[in-house]
Amino acid sequence: MHVELLVEEPSAEVAISLLFPRIVGHETTFAIHSFQGKDDLLKKLPSRLKGYRGWIPDDWRIVVLIDEDRQDCHRLKGTMEEAARAAGFVTRSSAGSGGRFTVLNRISIEELEAWFFGDVVAMAAAYPGIPATLDRQARYRDPDAILGGTWRRRFSVSSRPPDTTRADSRKSLPPETSRLTWTRRETAPAASVCSATPSAR
Repeated sequence: MHVELLVEEPSAEVAISLLFPRIVGHETTFAIHSFQGKDDLLKKLPSRLKGYRGWIPDDWRIVVLIDEDRQDCHRLKGTMEEAARAAGFVTRSSAGSGGRFTVLNRISIEELEAWFFGDVVAMAAAYPGIPATLDRQARYRDPDAILGGTWRRRFSVSSRPPDTTRADSRKSLPPETSRLTWTRRETAPAASVCSATPSAR
């Protein structure tokens, strides 16, 4: 099987390129295509999917990953589902349990940056203003409990830009990150409309 992943931005592309093989295994091939933000992806999604429709093999799948960004997730999911339907694809949500589908639309409840708090050593290496003891502070001790505005929270910890000249600031995500994948999925807050309803799964 091969998976085409459509994501909002290059930072998501980098993270997923490291995480995806640990989740699905190395037998599944994949390609990640990043856009210039959420609006750009949503604007180009209909034509991109129509382009796939003309040639995509039966054993390929398309995953579209978009941040919630505190938007109405029902409307956002509806936009994603409609783009797939208009292109002639069956989605995971419309196929029902066990049904065959080609497109998997997913909304990320928390920002990608929430993952960074799972590896304070790497954050401290990339952002000199962040203390290596950050994870000892109560509010940052549990990365899964940091809800909303994670990117702004990161800047509240350090306003200094990342030091990309240091080799250790560009290190790969640790093996434990694959475990965090499932942790975040299982502990998504029930209060979130997106995580509490089947339409947003």
